[in-house]
Amino acid sequence: MADYPAELVRTRHLFDGSEVLIRPIRAEDAAMEQEFVQHLSPESRYRRFMSTLKELPPGKLKYLTEVDYVRHLALVAIIERDGEQIEIGVARYIAGPGGTDCEFAIAIDDEWQGSGVAGILMLCLIDAARARGMQRMEAFILAGNDKMIKFAKQLGFSVHRDPDDPGMVVAERGL
Repeated sequence: MADYPAELVRTRHLFDGSEVLIRPIRAEDAAMEQEFVQHLSPESRYRRFMSTLKELPPGKLKYLTEVDYVRHLALVAIIERDGEQIEIGVARYIAGPGGTDCEFAIAIDDEWQGSGVAGILMLCLIDAARARGMQRMEAFILAGNDKMIKFAKQLGFSVHRDPDDPGMVVAERGL
């Protein structure tokens, strides 16, 4: 396991002034990540994982929480509620074979959508990807996911239909 990149830990404020901690995920966050995924609505889980899973299988959970922080980085957004840390969002990238391009994915707890946390996570993720030598970022988005398509465009991604799958669009941008 790579050294934890403490330089990526930061505190930000959401639109309503709430404080949110942004930090890289750790292996010991597995239970928190599982709870986060279980708490997502069925629609949000489907839009993120493109399947109807209700919880992450053990191998997938390990893959999503045991990252190397360079080729695979996940940033979590955490709030404190009643003395407990609660994950409200996660954004990640995974580098392609050449190591200069990466694919991103993001999921925000339904209660926190529209709070500003998605933009904070993505800007932090883009900065981290750029600092780790990534030159291009892309995502595959369900064609009916209008909110995500609009969000990607707001972040400067160009969006076009996937020529191999009419049910998908590709969002991409240089870093």
